Amino acid sequence: MLSRAVCGTGRQLAPALGYLGSRQKHSLPDLPYDYGALEPHINAQIMQLHHSKHHAAYVNNLNVTEEKYQEALAKGDVTAQIALQPALKFNGGGHINHSIFWTNLSPNGGGEPKGELLEAIKRDFGSFEKFKEKLTAASVGVQGSGWGWLGFNKERGQLQIAACPNQDPLQGTTGLIPLLGIDVWEHAYYLQYKNVRPDYLKAIWNVINWENIHGLQKVNHDHYTEPARPTW
Repeated sequence: MLSRAVCGTGRQLAPALGYLGSRQKHSLPDLPYDYGALEPHINAQIMQLHHSKHHAAYVNNLNVTEEKYQEALAKGDVTAQIALQPALKFNGGGHINHSIFWTNLSPNGGGEPKGELLEAIKRDFGSFEKFKEKLTAASVGVQGSGWGWLGFNKERGQLQIAACPNQDPLQGTTGLIPLLGIDVWEHAYYLQYKNVRPDYLKAIWNVINWENIHGLQKVNHDHYTEPARPTW
């Protein structure tokens, strides 16, 4: 699944994005549905611009930045390497975040999750409605641009809500494994919802792909090992 691969990419993007000498260029992933498939909740114009312009820009800029970083590595120019870190974080994060975001959405989405994911949500947040309220509030509360996230805390074996500014990648900045990301940059909703972010957030729940998120949650939970308990 694309989002699983992207999570792996996130681990590799750190801080120098690995050894770049033999790297392959990043490419814009295809959407698993048509631009108009999420209407009326997210219209086709937004999806087309968001994917083919905004996400594409992150991919292109990431490739350019990595080339510059490779040159700096070859020259042993540490100052240049440090100067390129913000661009790597911003464009690399933008690529990771959007690649996850597209698979988190589906024209057949909405409703509530089922099975293990629903039980985990109830365990960690009290109920699905409480979870929904908390993630919505975290996303509405992002100042300026950023993302609201449902992540998996591997150390605790629990689901956790977080908000990240700009294009900061969840795993790279908090250690949480990304399961569900909600883009609250204005380019994700302004053409349809203007500056009323809460209306966009209310609508996006109708296209959340719980099957995709459940798959990610199950993979990460199955790899979780409960820490040894104190013996006192």
